[in-house]
Amino acid sequence: MTEKKGVSPEAIINEYDRMTMDDEFTFGCDAGLDCFTHCCADVSIVLTPYDVLRMKKTLKISSGEFLEKYTITGVTGEKHIPILLLKMDPETKKCLFLTEKGCGIYGSRPWACRMYPLGKAEPQKPTPENRGFYFLLKEDLCHGHGTGRQITVREWIKDQGIEVYDMMGESFKELMLHEGWNDDKPLTDKKRDMYLMACFDIDCFRRFVFESNFLNYFMVDEYRVEVMRTDDEELLKFAMQWLRFSLFGDKTMKVNPSVVEARAKKAAGGDHQPCNT
Repeated sequence: MTEKKGVSPEAIINEYDRMTMDDEFTFGCDAGLDCFTHCCADVSIVLTPYDVLRMKKTLKISSGEFLEKYTITGVTGEKHIPILLLKMDPETKKCLFLTEKGCGIYGSRPWACRMYPLGKAEPQKPTPENRGFYFLLKEDLCHGHGTGRQITVREWIKDQGIEVYDMMGESFKELMLHEGWNDDKPLTDKKRDMYLMACFDIDCFRRFVFESNFLNYFMVDEYRVEVMRTDDEELLKFAMQWLRFSLFGDKTMKVNPSVVEARAKKAAGGDHQPCNT
């Protein structure tokens, strides 16, 4: 579920109109509005792994450098899941990518920025009676409602380039909704570092896979191994599989039988050494 500041999940479920892909709304956002870029300040933007991958590529920096310069790490309330937030300027509270003309990385802006003013609610266990839905956020700071053109939710998602983000985020969503998080115990420091590396520090995760005993421990298709050497998207999908195995014991990875006995006393995932980010 996407949660905006000041809007609780309970309020979204009980008070907001539930929209389908074919429902319409009228909205516009451009420099002609007196509120232009006001939504880019003093806001909590939770980043997905694909958000980080796209932004670091656009900036032409390593994932480790991106994490250090542009993010802060927090945790969710009840489940203590690590989350990554976009850093704001400590003085102005504005997004560090904001320019006089708007977003400086607009083509690679995060999923949350693309969706606005839409929100999306998704139950952990969808049923025919309890499905996910979209809803419209109307905040005092935004004067774009009722301006611009009338558009369906489906058209908005296509126009904003959200489809590829949703597709790349599917495995991350499965991880975040995993029942294993219902354990009251927070992650150990080692598992926390492992989670943050695999989700967000794709360059570090690549070194972990290819410069450790990882590929001796796990059986991975040779073609996929070669693709992952250079393809960040494929490596990210693989990272989500490995995390489900390492954190929750899901059968998403195959351990090499020849090394099981020798490595039985070591933590699942091999000789992981967290990168400094």
